[in-house]
Amino acid sequence: MTDQMQCITLAQRPFGAPKDEDFALETRDIPTPGEGEVLVRVHYMSLDPYMRGRMNDAKSYAEPVPIGGVMEGGGCGEVIASNDPSYAPGDMVFGMFGWATHGIQPGNMLRKLDPRVPITTSLGVLGMPGFTGWYGLTELGKPKKGETLVVAAATGPVGSMVGQIAKARGLRTVAIAGGADKCALATEKFGFDAAIDHRAHSDASSLRKELAAACPDGIDIYFENVGGKVFEAVLPLMNRFGRIPVCGMISGYNATEMPEGPDRFPMFWSTVLIKHLTASGFIISNHFDLYPAFLQEVVPMISSGQVAYLEDIAEGIENAPRTFMGLLEGKNVGKQIVKLI
Repeated sequence: MTDQMQCITLAQRPFGAPKDEDFALETRDIPTPGEGEVLVRVHYMSLDPYMRGRMNDAKSYAEPVPIGGVMEGGGCGEVIASNDPSYAPGDMVFGMFGWATHGIQPGNMLRKLDPRVPITTSLGVLGMPGFTGWYGLTELGKPKKGETLVVAAATGPVGSMVGQIAKARGLRTVAIAGGADKCALATEKFGFDAAIDHRAHSDASSLRKELAAACPDGIDIYFENVGGKVFEAVLPLMNRFGRIPVCGMISGYNATEMPEGPDRFPMFWSTVLIKHLTASGFIISNHFDLYPAFLQEVVPMISSGQVAYLEDIAEGIENAPRTFMGLLEGKNVGKQIVKLI
């Protein structure tokens, strides 16, 4: 076994969209696990939009990545040394190893993977993104048969889970995605009833007209992943007592200043008031007590083909920064993963 590893560190804090020079590829010695710790050779690592926020030195729900620190993220791989009796060399596990070829975690921070499913599912459909979609819809969206759901970023690992669970529960499902190819994926692979290309519309008013035609009975649940003009298009179409689980706002992750149009904020609050809407922000790390219930419902649906998933796999840790930049621009098709071995 080689005694060195590679990792991607944060070289400087980005201003706006991340650039090559914001990252550094480093070679380090492989650390030695201490008492109760496990050393893992990472096979695949996850790239997710939330990582952009961790690059900022701003108060948030988690500490930012320090300058020179390894970029944060989940990964799955093989145990190669263990000081925890629950894990043995050869076990396949998931953990928060960061953007690195190797990582150490306490055994109680790892999750042993089910050998019956591909290990990459721990990063997407059966991991944090899939669980995020399931939780946000079922616990905050409170879906009821016959209602209409709209979800933005609908072909990603979160949005596609939301749409498929909603469909299984008898809702009309409408996808918003970027580009004709992703719209086709939404209806043909993930079973949405309709799909709308937000890139075909220059403003919220135009998008709203097409959305209104796809939602003749209005919108009961809007699962928010995007913000921006998509949210502006959706809001007036919400039905009374509608629910808005707020998962992310990717349209603003690279913003360097407040968006134009402060008068939009009063419009939001007045709509919430008049239509008795519930908008609920959530951070999924606060809700992992429900993860077993998620697996109980979703694993059989994956096995039967009722829930489909799609993975976009890049290769090589050196390509992680560019792949991440593309993810923020919507260039990925499905759950973005980087293969390391």
